[in-house]
Amino acid sequence: MILAIDTATRWTALALHDGQQIIAEYGWLSAQTQSMELAPAVARILQQGSVQAADLHAIGVSIGPGSYTGLRVGLGLAKGIALAYQIPLIGVPTLDIVAAGQAVCEGELIVVAEAGRSRISSGRYQLIKGRWGPQGQPVNETWEELLERIDPPLTITGEISAAAQKQIRAASRGFTVVPPAQRVRRAAILAELSWRRLRRGRLDDPAALTPIYLREP
Repeated sequence: MILAIDTATRWTALALHDGQQIIAEYGWLSAQTQSMELAPAVARILQQGSVQAADLHAIGVSIGPGSYTGLRVGLGLAKGIALAYQIPLIGVPTLDIVAAGQAVCEGELIVVAEAGRSRISSGRYQLIKGRWGPQGQPVNETWEELLERIDPPLTITGEISAAAQKQIRAASRGFTVVPPAQRVRRAAILAELSWRRLRRGRLDDPAALTPIYLREP
């Protein structure tokens, strides 16, 4: 059983995966209160899945890019559980989680996540053997900077506000924006990616795993 924890941005999500199916999944938009919400939510999802923390095979956690506070909250709790119960820990980049949940489409994929202070984290992805793979490193920038450096046709997904959608439409009709329900970052996807890593033995050291920050706090 894998517990997935994602607090990289205001979107907060949890999931339980037993290797065959999703047992439970929660997701909600936090109002800057993740430090108070997360531990009770983890206790609730474990109870709903009739799972004890000691019975977990691994913990998957989103490691960024994202907000400084959100990443610290999620990674701190994930490390605490992993160290306390000697459970393997697996860190997965935030944008990879979104990309893995997207359908196959023509051209490249741009994935974005909130970075705070009107900025975003963005990453470019291409299909590699039927799966979206990252091309280069993610970038911390504004929507204006992103739209100036990319050219259509492209598909854009992730955390896109109503104002950002207007900017995208104004920039070019050649950009495709994924519908909201399909671009949400799901903890179930994080759990599946973590399960693949667990099977391959690609684990992280809980003491050494650090968040991906694109700017210094």
